[in-house]
Amino acid sequence: MNRTDRLLAIVLELQAKGRQRAEDLAATFETSKRTIYRDILALGEAGVPLVSVPGRGYSLMKGYFLPPLSFTTEEATMLLLGSEFMAQNFDAQYRAAAQSARRKIEGVLPEKLRGEVQYLRNNIRFIVASTREEGREMQMLQQLRRAIIDRVTVRFHYHARYSKNGQGDEQTREADPYGLAHVGHSWYLTAYCHLRKDMRNFRLERMDGLELLPRTFTRPADFEVGPRARAEQSGIVVRALFDHETSRWVRESRWYDTVSEEETAQGLLVTLKIRQESEIMQWLLGWGQHVRVLEPDSLREQLAREAAAMLQNYRCLETE
Repeated sequence: MNRTDRLLAIVLELQAKGRQRAEDLAATFETSKRTIYRDILALGEAGVPLVSVPGRGYSLMKGYFLPPLSFTTEEATMLLLGSEFMAQNFDAQYRAAAQSARRKIEGVLPEKLRGEVQYLRNNIRFIVASTREEGREMQMLQQLRRAIIDRVTVRFHYHARYSKNGQGDEQTREADPYGLAHVGHSWYLTAYCHLRKDMRNFRLERMDGLELLPRTFTRPADFEVGPRARAEQSGIVVRALFDHETSRWVRESRWYDTVSEEETAQGLLVTLKIRQESEIMQWLLGWGQHVRVLEPDSLREQLAREAAAMLQNYRCLETE
């Protein structure tokens, strides 16, 4: 943190916490007490109304607020909850930035509003699933963010659950990273894949050996990360009919490439766009007899073969 940022942060810290000793501020900003003394002197010379009590520390003159921001309880709560969520889902550098932003927001809230916001924060929680791979994934996020900013091509080993022949495989990929998306507790990299000569979405948990190459690329000016971008990349339209008994639960755990949902006399008609049929097989099979694929015919035939193979597995158990 440079000195200018620290001076502002000291003011915000005093607004948020009231009286602070030099050693308290030094611990907060990871610097020496001597540096804090110089910073306090500089703030006084700049016109910030500080009150100093020997042995008790520093405080701001009552009624002094900086900057003149005004938030409602709901606005402040959303900003603070958002910063906490970002701190949980980004790497160390952005986590520190989110925590710094939270301190700044807290610092400009009047005391009464701060109490209301704290009460709500104590009763609303984002629970983020953690995995043994979290540290490795956070490191990859930092590398990929740098690659996106610098527009450099990356290379990695990718473990795909399904390939074009329906079986899993592992391949070395080189790709131009365009963006990152957080979907359903997982991070996805949207990139131009040099192997497939097309846009692809790569799940970070399935990537190994990430490295940045000494080669730059130009990202399309009209590119955007999100469902619209995924839909434009996809080419197979799937229409599936779910019975009324299941429709509520389908909406609750919808496939993220869903294009539309329509209530019909027979049930919930869901339209999706996917890249290849194998990627949606497990999701559809999970609904059992409560779903019927209307199109394409090839996907319906794949599901029928899979169901027949499952039935054969259980028949084998009966004969053993």
